[in-house]
Amino acid sequence: MALSPTHPGVGAPSADGRRTTRGLLPLLFTGNTAMYALYLGVGGVLLPLQVEQLDAAHKVANLGLVSGVAAIFATFFNPLAGALSDRSGRRNPWILGGGLATVAAMALLGSVDTVLLVAIAWCLGQAVMNFYQSALTSVVPDRVPLGRRGAASAAVGLGLPVGSTVGVLVASACSDHYRTGYLVLGVLVALAAVLFTSAAREQRMPAKSPTPLREQAAAFLGVLREHDFRWAFIGRWLLVLGYFAVVGYQLYILQDHIALPAGLEPTEAVAVLTPVSAVTMALSTVVGGVLSDRLDRRKLFVGVSAALSGVALLISVVSPTWPGMLVFAAVNGLAFGCFMAVDTALVTMVLPKAEDAARDMGVLNIANAGPQILAPFVASAVVGLGGYTPLFVLGALLSVLGALAVRPIRSVR
Repeated sequence: MALSPTHPGVGAPSADGRRTTRGLLPLLFTGNTAMYALYLGVGGVLLPLQVEQLDAAHKVANLGLVSGVAAIFATFFNPLAGALSDRSGRRNPWILGGGLATVAAMALLGSVDTVLLVAIAWCLGQAVMNFYQSALTSVVPDRVPLGRRGAASAAVGLGLPVGSTVGVLVASACSDHYRTGYLVLGVLVALAAVLFTSAAREQRMPAKSPTPLREQAAAFLGVLREHDFRWAFIGRWLLVLGYFAVVGYQLYILQDHIALPAGLEPTEAVAVLTPVSAVTMALSTVVGGVLSDRLDRRKLFVGVSAALSGVALLISVVSPTWPGMLVFAAVNGLAFGCFMAVDTALVTMVLPKAEDAARDMGVLNIANAGPQILAPFVASAVVGLGGYTPLFVLGALLSVLGALAVRPIRSVR
């Protein structure tokens, strides 16, 4: 695969990939940490608390509706934002603009007082965050040599365990004042955007001429006709669907399904489980990313970690207890961290065209956002029909199918 044009400054590819990416990796880590802090703090704690406060009797269905509708917005905005940054020849302005706009979106979300307005405000939050995310995601294929993709993906992947811990701890600390929690998380993203764009200077790439909307849609669909990209897309879609169907309802699972020790509140339990998962996730992210570089093997790590995620989800079926949830959090973090780190590296190696990296990564991000459209609706339906145990079983099945989906990929070992 040909690399995109070289960018001087922090992270520019050269003969010495280690030296030139050294300064970029901490910035990628910081930017992704802030992003995941907001996503997990809002989606895992603040939004369920706000929805429950507005209508406790219908909290499961309402959370499914709010999360699902907002994910639809994310699905459309991510490839659109990627195409816009491709067309402009820049990433940094989109990172900065999306980060700063997030503060306003979070302030709005914390101020509304009906389920309908919560859905609208969270849609706006997803929209501006996806401008930030799509540009930030494209920095790796833009500026990192192939031999350092695993290390760069590990830096990106580490943002998930660290960010989830930060986000959940902030949200849990603000559980009685969720408006403050929203604002703090928005400010974290804005500060990360300012830091990244100040330190990771870029050279403008050749701007693209505007493309008619019909041609853009055809291009988005066309990239899925590429054999290896399509299977990478399917694998990511299946695992993320299984993951979010369960994790998106973690607070309600702890409220209604797990017998917690005396004196332990559900929000406090989330604040315990998240760091447990984060530690194992951070370990597997680093080890998986580095080993996949050294062994030049991606499919093996992706497939095994996806299968392990399925095993983790079955732990809570066998033992629906607080100790069982602790084991689930540890094993699931181990699996998901390795998967996201190595799968991101794999995907950057099957992109059809370097010059369309942001657009194609935006298409792939549909495999992140798309399942989040289905997950709340599927989860609420499954819980309504059979409770939380069938939800864990469904998540495990989807994870195993995601592991099998990487086998047909040909161009990457």
